[in-house]
Amino acid sequence: MAESTISQTARVSPGAPEISRLRLPLHWLGVTPFFVFALVFLILPTVGLIAGAFKNAAGDYTFDNIIALSQPKLAAAYWVSIQISFVSAVLGALIGLAMAVAVVRGGLPPWLRSATLTFSGVASNFAGVPLAFSFIATLGRLGVATILLRDVFGINIYSLGFSIFSFWGLILTYLYFQIPLMIVIITPAVDGLKKEWGEAAATLGATNWQYWRMVVIPVLWPSFLGTTVLLFANAFGAVATAYALTGPSLNIVPIQLFAQIRGDVLYNPNLGYALAFGMIVITGLANLFYILFQRRAERWLK
Repeated sequence: MAESTISQTARVSPGAPEISRLRLPLHWLGVTPFFVFALVFLILPTVGLIAGAFKNAAGDYTFDNIIALSQPKLAAAYWVSIQISFVSAVLGALIGLAMAVAVVRGGLPPWLRSATLTFSGVASNFAGVPLAFSFIATLGRLGVATILLRDVFGINIYSLGFSIFSFWGLILTYLYFQIPLMIVIITPAVDGLKKEWGEAAATLGATNWQYWRMVVIPVLWPSFLGTTVLLFANAFGAVATAYALTGPSLNIVPIQLFAQIRGDVLYNPNLGYALAFGMIVITGLANLFYILFQRRAERWLK
């Protein structure tokens, strides 16, 4: 009887790895659509874009397009785009952090936290032409808020120098999705602040300011820096919003990119590919720094 059992086990055991090998592809079936989507709409277009950046109109490989990025107008476009991205990232990070701390640790009702996070998750992905149109309808020269301020309060924001189509107008528009994105990403880090740390600091005689300066800020600093860098990359890559809002009135990279690819006068697709390649490099470096900062911040979330 024992020999029969052993022989049956011997016959079954060799088949187990084969069954496992047959089932292995099923584990990847759920993520297959993602990989296909990423390959078709992200990887292949990026490879084609990079290849086009190093070609001329005849299809020959050249560095002329990359060298052309140093032209004063194109270099100025990159500089203005970097300024807009930096200012909107810093403002969005500071305001978003303050709101996250208020919602998580400010003693506000629990429903307010849920509502804030839900709205932030939606607003952080609301960009492009709809967002630009919303701000034009609200803060344009004949926008609802503009007319309300002028007729009710006697404040004409355009006579004061404001314009929704300007540098600060674009930053204000970017803040609509920058602040919610900061709230969504920084909230887990704020949740990671343990109550015991505050109690221990109070027991040792630390003031509230000392607790924040010596405990809270060092803990949140890597997450704050990482998220700020991510906000920078997010703003720098917001092509549709910038073009729909400002058009040719502001010299930024998305406008120059559109002019090279679709324009009638400055039509040079390969130079447009080079502009896009520069954007990829900048946003890629920003995301790399975000990953490095995030790894350091994860030590406090465990």
